Amino acid sequence: MQLTMMSMTNPGNYRLRLLLDLFQVLVLPVIVLSSFPHIINNINIPLPLPLSSFFSSSPSLSLPIHILFIFLWNTALRLLNSLSQSFDRHNLGAKPIPCVKGKWPGNIDVLLRMMQSFKRGYILDVYLQLFEEYRCTTLNLNILWRDHIITMDQEHTKFVLATGFQHFWRGRYQKERMERFLGRGIFNRDDEVWSMHRANTRPFFARERISDFHSFETFTSRTLDIISNLSTPSPLVGSYHQPHQPITSAPFDAQDLFSRFALDTSSSLLFGQNLDTLSSPLPIAFKSRMGPKGSEPLTQDPDSPDLWGSFAHAFEAAQQVTTHRARLGSLVWPILEFFKDRNKGNVEVIHRWLDPLVEQAIGNKKRMMESGVVSPIGEKTFLEHLADSTDDPVMIRDQLLSLLLASRDTTACLLTFVTYFMAIYPDIAQKMRTEVLEQCGRNPSTYEQIKNLRYMKAVLNETLRLYPPVPLNVRESRSSSSVFPRSDPTFASTSSSSSDMDMPLYMPGSTPIMFLPLLTQRNKSLWGPDADVFDPERWIDPRRTARFVANPTMFTPFSAGPRICLGQNYAYNEASYFLVRLLQEYDTFTLAPEAQPLGSLPPSEWKSGKGRQVEERIWPGAALTLFVKGGLWVRFGKASNSIPT
Repeated sequence: MQLTMMSMTNPGNYRLRLLLDLFQVLVLPVIVLSSFPHIINNINIPLPLPLSSFFSSSPSLSLPIHILFIFLWNTALRLLNSLSQSFDRHNLGAKPIPCVKGKWPGNIDVLLRMMQSFKRGYILDVYLQLFEEYRCTTLNLNILWRDHIITMDQEHTKFVLATGFQHFWRGRYQKERMERFLGRGIFNRDDEVWSMHRANTRPFFARERISDFHSFETFTSRTLDIISNLSTPSPLVGSYHQPHQPITSAPFDAQDLFSRFALDTSSSLLFGQNLDTLSSPLPIAFKSRMGPKGSEPLTQDPDSPDLWGSFAHAFEAAQQVTTHRARLGSLVWPILEFFKDRNKGNVEVIHRWLDPLVEQAIGNKKRMMESGVVSPIGEKTFLEHLADSTDDPVMIRDQLLSLLLASRDTTACLLTFVTYFMAIYPDIAQKMRTEVLEQCGRNPSTYEQIKNLRYMKAVLNETLRLYPPVPLNVRESRSSSSVFPRSDPTFASTSSSSSDMDMPLYMPGSTPIMFLPLLTQRNKSLWGPDADVFDPERWIDPRRTARFVANPTMFTPFSAGPRICLGQNYAYNEASYFLVRLLQEYDTFTLAPEAQPLGSLPPSEWKSGKGRQVEERIWPGAALTLFVKGGLWVRFGKASNSIPT
């Protein structure tokens, strides 16, 4: 009945869906209870004296009785659902997914534990702790009596994304969380609409487009000019300057700058028009505050639609709201936002930026049609191609926004964490620079030269392994149930019996599942005992790459299966080109923790943890994509201009 009622509402009307859910949980049992005496009388069923006296003397049942019946009604429904799943599991020869057992009803204590960890804990660490506590890689959180599956299992993730793709979709609840923000874009739709979006998008990531480095050079040069002009170089603070000692600039937020570079580059590709965010004011060291995902320019003004700061703030805040909703669950967040949609204001700012571009594209199409001019697809921007396929401005805008999100955040995230690693591992930065100068000299690189940068590709892959741009993702099973393949070997040694290991896990229908690439890609049983170590050599040594070659879905920074990212080669090329030009100019990269906004450095308690959090010098956070809290404040320096021979 719940699914039937949900199908009657569109994904954006979460209030109606919530009311329908509450009706089934609270109102329907009261109606049934109140109707019970009349039903009994009409069918002339004699009641035992105590019940007959009760109904005759209490025509309007007391509040405690109503509450008790509501509890019994919903308990009975859960038991019936559990019984139905039990029969289904038996027929499929499967076992239930292990369920987290909290101390409070509805696992509310588990929910509170997770919410606290999201504030102070290391990224996704609360999920890893649960997996280790229950000695399995797939778990049912069962928050507020609703199944919610989480998995770091490589085989189960592979099933969701690829081999069992037909059993899963984005689902109702994910669309509901993201409808205001991404609407009918490719990341918020399934089936025919998704297929249409993918077919429209594919031509714009053909090789001739992603290997056209002219636009990369334009915005890379602009970004390097900004870095060069940030301040007059000066010796490292607190050091006595010697010949050949690194000379550094003032600290700046590399994450913010890379986000602007990626957005201007992608807007040029998608719109044929530069948003020119690199020309807007930058965050200022020691003065900027924390924004939703990084630092925030002091000039940010949500009421000024022409300022880059207002768009960036709204764009990032909308992602944070969407992520917060997912953490609260499909029942809690609609209650908290029943009277005010927290994304309404953010999306209004975003639309003020995009709507004029869409209107201009539709107008240009009409004028070209009237004049009889037809341009080949190779000469069109993505926006122009979308306008040719539909006159619906909302559809065009939503698809543009989805592509902007993917193209900006993926590249910006990758460049940010590569820079972080170059700062904390200077020997790796030096190896990258040596390779760049040997292969490319000091000229802009070509597509063939980029392909030959073997060590740089290894650094990019290792960065994507430890810090995938999308560290977690969500799907929902379709209405029919399915069974997972055998679990990966993470906890194989602790299984109770071999027969138990051979039984597949039962995945109920219409149930959300969160898969966690960041944990899978740091799993020691898959990657070896050094899985938490940043080591690009693992992508070069044939004996070590054999793990990945034999099992490619253990590395899915760009997803896998039918929904694999179409722009992954574009992201590799854009990041590689930028890094080539950066390393041609700079050879010293240092963190500037003193410039980080208040509250953005890692908490002291991380030192007593394990894995990467012990040595982490920045605070990784997750919204729809990965980011560094408060930004990545760094200094770049030039110590030598000689080309290695």
